[in-house]
Amino acid sequence: MSDGQPIPGSLYIYAPNKGAPIFFVICFAISASVHYWQCFRHRAFSLVGLHPICATIFTIGYALREYGAFNFIYEPGDVSVLVVFILSQVFIYVCPPLLELANYHVLGRILHYAPSLSPLPPDKVLATFGGLMVVIETVNALGVALSANPSSTQTQQQIGSSLILVALALQLAVILSFAIVAGLFHHRCARSNISSRPVWKSLHTLYGSMALILARSIYRTVEHAGSTTVHLRDYDSLTQLTPLMRHEYYFYIFEATLMLANSVLWNVRNPAGTLRRNVHLAQDGITELDDGIKVDERSRMAKVGNVVTFGMLFRNKSEVQDFHELQSYPRAA
Repeated sequence: MSDGQPIPGSLYIYAPNKGAPIFFVICFAISASVHYWQCFRHRAFSLVGLHPICATIFTIGYALREYGAFNFIYEPGDVSVLVVFILSQVFIYVCPPLLELANYHVLGRILHYAPSLSPLPPDKVLATFGGLMVVIETVNALGVALSANPSSTQTQQQIGSSLILVALALQLAVILSFAIVAGLFHHRCARSNISSRPVWKSLHTLYGSMALILARSIYRTVEHAGSTTVHLRDYDSLTQLTPLMRHEYYFYIFEATLMLANSVLWNVRNPAGTLRRNVHLAQDGITELDDGIKVDERSRMAKVGNVVTFGMLFRNKSEVQDFHELQSYPRAA
């Protein structure tokens, strides 16, 4: 790993490690394969389909970083080296907000599973947080592209870092909102003596996943709060960059390892087999009842549009039921 001494001309600031990317390519590829198998086995792409997609994107991102480890010196006009570097950065940094969105999708399914205790209508969770994540993902991708491009002007790099900070701040705010919603639901389940294993197992998994994403977000926030403007040929300027940018091991500990741990966590505690679609808990908190949701009659294009817009558009009208109709027992205090 980097010793913190910058190398003028290096797109990574330092000489990147050549072995670590291979490890993460293999690990993310295995995790992605397991995720795809779990989705096919339980027909759960609508619930946890973002996990195999993100694991695949991570695999590509670290494969590009491995290539970049042998081609990291940028010469003006060397487009191929620059494109590979930017794509590797975008692929690696674009996934955490999507994984956070996947968590909100699971939260929506949990709230639907015990609707009378939900702090908000379960069918609104994905649409609400999906809209927020579209904004965060757009700002984040634009910020990474600007800040990672050494041919950008100093002003453009500063704008890129500012955009990343804005995206991270928004992401932290959304994580806080998750904690409030999930915590209130947790409290109500405890007060109502709900003993359903799918509810508690999935909630605990969500807490672990969001803790990993939060730790990663804090790391990225601290990284971009310091000096981040890169002048590739100016050694003295490079030495003034924040230590989190000059030492590669920070990246592999707080970015790569935390996101791999999150992916493996959902491999081990995948909710697809327990949080079944179209059922909710009866008054005893144990028995599962069919909630009578009709077959999805949307066209294939409408379904694709619903996924692309993170559930905001082309929603299944048969699933948009009155929130109070699914209340099987009195709400806990």
